Amino acid sequence: MSTTADEIATQPELWRRAQRVLHEVADLLPAPGQDVCIVGCGTSLYMAQAAASLRESAGHGRTDAFAASEMPHGRRYDVIVAISRSGTTSEVTNVLSRGHGARSVLITAVPDGPVAAVADGVIALPFADERSVVQTRFATTALTLLRAHAGDGDERAATDAEQALNTRLPVDPSAVSQWTFLGRGWTVGLAQEAGLKLREAAQAWTEAYPALEYRHGPISVSGPGSVVWSFGPLDAALAREVHAVGATVVDLPLDPLASLVVAQRVAVELAEARGLNPDTPRNLTRSVVLSGDALTVL
Repeated sequence: MSTTADEIATQPELWRRAQRVLHEVADLLPAPGQDVCIVGCGTSLYMAQAAASLRESAGHGRTDAFAASEMPHGRRYDVIVAISRSGTTSEVTNVLSRGHGARSVLITAVPDGPVAAVADGVIALPFADERSVVQTRFATTALTLLRAHAGDGDERAATDAEQALNTRLPVDPSAVSQWTFLGRGWTVGLAQEAGLKLREAAQAWTEAYPALEYRHGPISVSGPGSVVWSFGPLDAALAREVHAVGATVVDLPLDPLASLVVAQRVAVELAEARGLNPDTPRNLTRSVVLSGDALTVL
């Protein structure tokens, strides 16, 4: 079994642990009513997008999410929340150094890195760190913490994730030529992350969109051999359209974060079926650390 598969299997307990430690770190996180921006890169960006949607939809205040490299110059917030597994991501260090917030807080697995050095506060989740290059459990554990802080912290996600680890995969990954992942609200970030996992681990052709954007062009690539995977219930009319073009619909009766666990398992199985190592995808490293010259364009 791959390291990535081992790490995927630990998620239910790690999510429960994140919920238990929330009371210890809640004062570091933004209070209701504050203007907030959440930043990250890669997987952390997609968790930032999900968390921002959850917080704002809960009525806790304006919450934006940006790739750390795309933070608008001159934009100010009460709190900047950064997500960085390694604590070394150059773009995150750069954006926190520019002082876009009255204060900043970093969520990381490694609390003694260069990002922590420029953050005003650090929330360390070392128990969720990973050996695999591909992020799975750290990202979902960080999102679980932020999800609980937004008021959505019940047991269902972890319970469903246990089911997701043991359920039969909804499709044979090796028989699929193209994957489209869809979400609504906070699950748009999960759709983006599912697409990234299959691209990273298995070099698959994947796309991800807000669900109602699917009709506006993306449906043109769907057909026999393709899968349309929805994070959350798929609109019945849209599901009929997907079936009509010959694609397979995946709409699991699980918490959306648990559905992501199934997608992570699909990524590992597809990678192994293609003779790839899901732990060490080609052209990727655990962290992107840029030189000063590379950062001058940010």
